[in-house]
Amino acid sequence: MKVAIVILNWNTKDYLSRFLPGLLKEADGMGEVIVADSGSDDGSLEMMAEKFPSVRTIPLGKNYGFTGGYNRALATLDGEGFEYYLLINSDIEVPEGFLEPLVEWMDSHPECGACGPKLKSFRDRSSFEYAGAAGGLMDRNGYPFCRGRVLRKVEKDEGQYDTPKDVLWVSGACLLTRASLWKEFGGLDDRFFAHFEEIDYCWRLQRAGHKVTVVPRSEVFHIGGGTLPQDSPRKLKLNYRNNLLAMQNNLPGTVGRTAAKRTVRRRMILDGFSALVYLLSLKFDCFKAVYQAHREFRSLGRWPEESMVSRIKGLCPIDLIPLATFRKRKLFDFLHNF
Repeated sequence: MKVAIVILNWNTKDYLSRFLPGLLKEADGMGEVIVADSGSDDGSLEMMAEKFPSVRTIPLGKNYGFTGGYNRALATLDGEGFEYYLLINSDIEVPEGFLEPLVEWMDSHPECGACGPKLKSFRDRSSFEYAGAAGGLMDRNGYPFCRGRVLRKVEKDEGQYDTPKDVLWVSGACLLTRASLWKEFGGLDDRFFAHFEEIDYCWRLQRAGHKVTVVPRSEVFHIGGGTLPQDSPRKLKLNYRNNLLAMQNNLPGTVGRTAAKRTVRRRMILDGFSALVYLLSLKFDCFKAVYQAHREFRSLGRWPEESMVSRIKGLCPIDLIPLATFRKRKLFDFLHNF
């Protein structure tokens, strides 16, 4: 088997029951589908044993988050000869032929370290999906955005992103990467737990000279919000905190240590303005989430060693972080989203 197709499950028994048959059909002859379970208490493992007894399961025993769960699950596959790892969410419907274009792209582009499909909405199949759309970029202040989605505005898929494109990141909801690079880079950063971890991983790949590409011949349909709803304060905290951690991990090796520290300080000030908007809007849980995110960043954060920064800096031109196309949007547009 060439591809290990790994679903990290935590209490999504119904999604597994619904979408696993289609994934198994697509994997036939190309890869093995594996379900790693993060200590689910909804009967997921019992359902797997009853309905899908031939599918390998990896019981992790507890919820280590997206990062810890995948790191532990994929570590158990060392030595099994898989060339690629496909990380895919349980709440994704895969149409016929979604996997082959991804594998073909990686086979024919050895410089590519990771790739992903167009991510479209399960509920509105003509539109992109919020979590990843057609790949992501980042602006000068470290705010990520997707091709196909700016802030909360999602585009219809009218073929505008149907050409393969190198991007800064592809969504971890469906991401294909080389097993050798996963091992070389140590997988995902365990500190993140969940959210923003794929951006950090893709950014690290590019700092070392590997490309990350959206392959639009492949598309999948994502429900989204299966674990944490979009308006969850915890999700907000993780996004704010992990955004800063990813910047701290990668900016020194991209723009230099001095510029990186200046950018992170500027970003934390902008986060403070966001927190103020939440407070004035009486969204106290959201205000608290930003405060907690900054406090945890100060506790968890660590700047890379100077030797590592200088070693990588020459390999990563600044244009790997293109300026966001929405940088000219007015403050009103930003505030309108709160």
